[in-house]
Amino acid sequence: MAGNPVTRRSERRSPAAPATTVLVVDDEADIRELLQISLLRMGLGAECAGSLAEAKAMLKEHSFGLCLTDMRLPDGDGLELVRFIGSQCEDLPVAVITAYGSMENAVAALKAGAFVYLTKPLSLDQLRTLVKSALALPPKSAETPGRHELLGVSPAIGQVRAMIDKLARSQAPVYITGESGSGKELAALLIHEKSARSDKAFVAVNCGALPENLMESEFFGYRKGAFTGADTDREGFFQAANGGTLFLDEVAELPLPMQVKLLRAIQEKRVRKVGDTSEDAVDVRLVSATHQTLAELVESGRFRQDLYYRLAVIELRMPPLRECREDIPLLSQAILARLARGRSSGRAVLAPSALAALTQYDFPGNTRELENILERATALATGDEIQPEDLQLAPPQFVTEPGGSDAKRPLHEYLDRVEREAILEALNQTRFNRTAAARLLGITFRALRYRMERLGIR
Repeated sequence: MAGNPVTRRSERRSPAAPATTVLVVDDEADIRELLQISLLRMGLGAECAGSLAEAKAMLKEHSFGLCLTDMRLPDGDGLELVRFIGSQCEDLPVAVITAYGSMENAVAALKAGAFVYLTKPLSLDQLRTLVKSALALPPKSAETPGRHELLGVSPAIGQVRAMIDKLARSQAPVYITGESGSGKELAALLIHEKSARSDKAFVAVNCGALPENLMESEFFGYRKGAFTGADTDREGFFQAANGGTLFLDEVAELPLPMQVKLLRAIQEKRVRKVGDTSEDAVDVRLVSATHQTLAELVESGRFRQDLYYRLAVIELRMPPLRECREDIPLLSQAILARLARGRSSGRAVLAPSALAALTQYDFPGNTRELENILERATALATGDEIQPEDLQLAPPQFVTEPGGSDAKRPLHEYLDRVEREAILEALNQTRFNRTAAARLLGITFRALRYRMERLGIR
């Protein structure tokens, strides 16, 4: 019916299903015809539009399984179409294909909700892979919970959960930031489990735990006889994650020589085993994480800027537990239920006074520290009820206010206040010119923007 958004797909469609129709949006008739012929040969239907207005009208009239759009259109751009589809046809994957590729356009398209951003010319193999991945996406209305779950009712966790759902429907590299123990690997797992790659491998790599002299062979594999001890051929992390997701935890720990090799593998989508003369094609989605600030490491020369831009296409911030205090009771209940499965004496519960102590604690180690505290308390409790003394919470760190005041405050609050005052002073001096303020503070614009977001400065 005219005026209605695209009907949601109720099940996954096979790329070979003739009922699946692809909308091709491009201002060049030759490109439209070429894509249409290629899609028909793949067993798909194809409808074409030469402008933004024509595409919007067709989306209101018909149901499609995928949309391929150019970035430059005679009456607008592909970003406007991506946003329209996101608001009116949320289950429809849209791929942006353009001859005028740039990092800025790619980031903007992926943040707007595009499934993938590719540059012309597009090979037939690339088109097949794109279509297969896009049509394998489950509709949002039919998503089933995976093996992992992000617990919490706080607004901060709600925003993270919504962002994960959005990122799962994209192929963009994701950079997850957050303090140690805040759940960065869990977020990466959820992105994988909710994506079209969920039936493939999720390979997690702790970059800080790998010996530098073994990194290349661990990432790319090696051939028999490549070095002493290489008795057989072995695949690396990239081959193991082929078709799935490769999670690089603590990516900031990679030494510069390995950063160069990783950058080439990401750009070429090909890897060469140590001792081999040929390269293997790999298809992995990269998700990286670190508790450090990569923008600051780039500024200091400890992390390559080109690799940073490849990894940090979209950033996901995991909030510390002290920003989600209302989630502590729910998290504690879930952790105690899990610990009870290994106890013969039943499940321990928190006394009201113990729960109050937990909600007032700052948790410098975040959720991981909460798990450790509850596991220790379960072992120390004399009965089934955990008391405040069983928690053995570390006393908060306080600093005395300068200027002779006897008032004291927690260390992290004091440092945040000092940093906020310094930033606001610089912004006031520069009339809120952030570039000039960053120069005045001696940091990069990106580092300033990150700090402003963290401190809630608008």
